[in-house]
Amino acid sequence: MRYTQSDPDVRLMLRVKEDDAGAFEELVRRYQARLVRLMQHLAPRGDLAEDLAQETFLRVYRARQSYTPGAKFSTWLFTIAGNVARNSKRTAARRHETSEVDSPRGADDSGDAPFLAVTAVDSSGLMPTRQVEGDERASIVRSAVASLNERQRMALILSRFENMSYVEIAETMSLSTKAVKSLLSRARVSLKEALTPYIESGQLGGTFDPAMSMPSMQIERSTSQTAGEMIEEEPS
Repeated sequence: MRYTQSDPDVRLMLRVKEDDAGAFEELVRRYQARLVRLMQHLAPRGDLAEDLAQETFLRVYRARQSYTPGAKFSTWLFTIAGNVARNSKRTAARRHETSEVDSPRGADDSGDAPFLAVTAVDSSGLMPTRQVEGDERASIVRSAVASLNERQRMALILSRFENMSYVEIAETMSLSTKAVKSLLSRARVSLKEALTPYIESGQLGGTFDPAMSMPSMQIERSTSQTAGEMIEEEPS
């Protein structure tokens, strides 16, 4: 009853439960871009984001008859999305193991490039002094976020870009609020280690805003958020 009264998306889902196609279309309209953005950072490959978002909506529709509003709709939806992303990673890992046996990975394979971009530049000793362009800045931050483990990455995205509270993140990820706080703390430490060299060198700029420089994670905000704030701030 609580969420039925307070969450308009829950009310839409209850209409979907009654086979209201229009209500389902409205939920897809409201959440499709957000799901794609989430999947771009949770999926094993960025080009799978739209397919996995559609898979999430398909699971929502299939589960409509058993739906019970025990949480905010977004919490329930992102829980399903997390499961879809994990299943996709397991499938990709199995395929990768098979392909490794059939065709050993060559030295020029660039599949890990997005994950190694920051490390490669750091370890090369050739840190450029010029201000990098927008696409390069976005790549640096995406690589830093991608370097986090799966749970840290999801907690960070839900906190920073879905504006979820500790309690909502805990519900979505089936964790305690204490565990969520710990995940976010470790994520901030890891991001600081990855981004600080670029901030200090001036590559990312003193007022660099990672959210606005990452198209796949862009959100509307009334105030700007610097890279340092992204690392240090606590969620509401």
